[in-house]
Amino acid sequence: MYLAIVIALMGFLPVASSVGELVVHRGADVLFVIARWFVFWSVGVRLLMAGLRQVVNPTFTAATIFGSNDKAALPIVRELGFGNLSIGLLGALAVLVDDWVVPAAFAGGLFYGLAGLQHALKGERNAAETIAMVSDLLLFLVLAVDLGAIALRRL
Repeated sequence: MYLAIVIALMGFLPVASSVGELVVHRGADVLFVIARWFVFWSVGVRLLMAGLRQVVNPTFTAATIFGSNDKAALPIVRELGFGNLSIGLLGALAVLVDDWVVPAAFAGGLFYGLAGLQHALKGERNAAETIAMVSDLLLFLVLAVDLGAIALRRL
């Protein structure tokens, strides 16, 4: 189930939304449309979902993603949830406020890049952490390339 949600939020839904907007609004800024929908689905919705789960049930993330059953880790996971809720809300609302798309892409992309790097440096990982690592790094690359292209075009 986790893999299906990740594929939907980080692949299918942003791509389908981007294509849909570009078909409806011919001549729209392709790079911005891609950024908008990856920010909404992959940063906004995914981090809101993760943040809610981490705040309400930190044991799931501690055990499933980090392989820890230590109760001392739960307040740290809950605080991670607060951060995820904050960035996720920015990403979700960016679909309504165009000026928020680039900052949300930057903050969300940086978060995913650093989280993915941490997973990669860990070495031995369980399946859920491997899915998190790969999806985090892929989203970082998508957002970095898209934002880089937007920035170069504005120079």
